[in-house]
Amino acid sequence: MRSKRMPKTKFEKVAQSLVERIQQGIYSNMQRLPSEYQLADEYGVSRLTVRKAIERLVTAKILVKDPGKGTYIMSTNSSNKVESGRMGLQSFTEAAETYGKQSRTQVLDYQPLIQPDQRVEEKLNLRNNPQPEVDELVRRRFWDDDPMTIEDIVILHKYVANHQKNDFKHSLFQILAETVEIAYSNQEIEAIKVDEKLAKLLHVQEGDPILCVHSLTYTADGQPIFYDTSYYRADKYTFKTTLTRLEQGGK
Repeated sequence: MRSKRMPKTKFEKVAQSLVERIQQGIYSNMQRLPSEYQLADEYGVSRLTVRKAIERLVTAKILVKDPGKGTYIMSTNSSNKVESGRMGLQSFTEAAETYGKQSRTQVLDYQPLIQPDQRVEEKLNLRNNPQPEVDELVRRRFWDDDPMTIEDIVILHKYVANHQKNDFKHSLFQILAETVEIAYSNQEIEAIKVDEKLAKLLHVQEGDPILCVHSLTYTADGQPIFYDTSYYRADKYTFKTTLTRLEQGGK
């Protein structure tokens, strides 16, 4: 009987072989893979087969593509990674407590966003909102002394109208709980190469892979509350993409 773990197609066999090489240390973190031509020749398959195998591993956040430069290995030490969403939709503070860490927040910027771009307008449905004013909040989040993520949040002003910049050193979820009940969030995740500015803020090397996460958070009746574009260290995080707000400690 065929084992359920055995790949059924050529591209799955190639993908499995590449993963095994990474696990064995043949390919190291941030090493560039051989070209598609080289891999196709080595495995005795077509370039299309290799391309499909690579796409599978990019989707699995094992590889990251840098257009025009090649395909690179992402960090493979998954045992030390945070599984975001493991306990449902949690605030950063709540997630830190789940993992026995101390959280800390540095507010980099907080001000009204006078001209939101089209993406923000559409995500927050601003054109059909009688109170379309929004604020932009940019924060750097730490676990213990390690910078973990940079958040760029656009939030409907009516939910945070009575708060000042320093208030956002604390949990945004706790602040929002004063005016609205958070129900669920949808996330879109992509792997990108970190630029110089983000590299300095996250204490990683320029060009390292990071996870760019676009999140839209809603009320129970499907009204958007805030739209968040955040940058997470790929060596620290894995993600679930649809999260529901469970009973949390409100922090």
